[in-house]
Amino acid sequence: MSILVNKETKLLVQGITGRDGSFHTSQMIKYGTQVVAGVTPGKGGKEVEGVPVFDSVAEAVKKTDANTSVMFVPAKFATDAIYEAIDGNIKLIVCISEGIPTIELVKISAYLEDKECRLVGPNSPGIVSPGEAKVGILPGHIFKKGPVGVISRSGTLTYEIVDYITKIGLGQSTCIGIGGDPIIGTKFIDCLELFAKDDETKTVVIVGEIGGRDEQDTAEYVKKNFKKPVFGFIAGKTAPPDKRMGHAGAIISGTSGTAAEKIKVFRECGIKVGDTSREVAELVKQTLK
Repeated sequence: MSILVNKETKLLVQGITGRDGSFHTSQMIKYGTQVVAGVTPGKGGKEVEGVPVFDSVAEAVKKTDANTSVMFVPAKFATDAIYEAIDGNIKLIVCISEGIPTIELVKISAYLEDKECRLVGPNSPGIVSPGEAKVGILPGHIFKKGPVGVISRSGTLTYEIVDYITKIGLGQSTCIGIGGDPIIGTKFIDCLELFAKDDETKTVVIVGEIGGRDEQDTAEYVKKNFKKPVFGFIAGKTAPPDKRMGHAGAIISGTSGTAAEKIKVFRECGIKVGDTSREVAELVKQTLK
């Protein structure tokens, strides 16, 4: 099984006619994802990689029954694109766009509260359920179907850990890049709640980083509520305080956002933490063998 995306996913690509949108559309189709529509205002009637392009999400959903959107839209247009997808009855929005103002994400989060729609991201590399569907920019060739769920704030670290998990003979049920911005739609705990219900996910790897309290809150949730083994990796051990490191959410204030503090809380809550990506994979293998 898998969570969030699978063979039934009918994908709409917002920003399909742009450089990134068109390239990754071809990659998602090659992986086997059902890409049924694209949306670029003013470009309706065209095709990209054989996929019909529409002027609006509402029109695309009406014509194709798309249920999922992936967003390759510049930041200055992304806020409106998210609202359009929500109002167009898309059930899952995966936002690759980065640089969306935090205040806009506060408003979007409030707007989503009474909607039957889930936002992953922004600043997300996407989601892969191996052998089922790839939504986003994650490199499909490193994935293999298996029992390990992966949730990550970091894109490139996700690739590295997934690659090690695959090379040691295991595989992934679903891998989710939740994004590294201060405010995101779907958090670690939201993903864990879904993995808890998936019988084929036997264990979960959490890839966190400095900044904020999401990792600490997640560790406390795992200790109280999550029954499957969880492993962790925290990026940013050498990051200096009060400096933003890459992701907009990766800034330390005081001591609560440091890598050392997050690792300490993980271990106190029973989450085994690897010092390297390879070590995380080895810890998982020892538990599942």
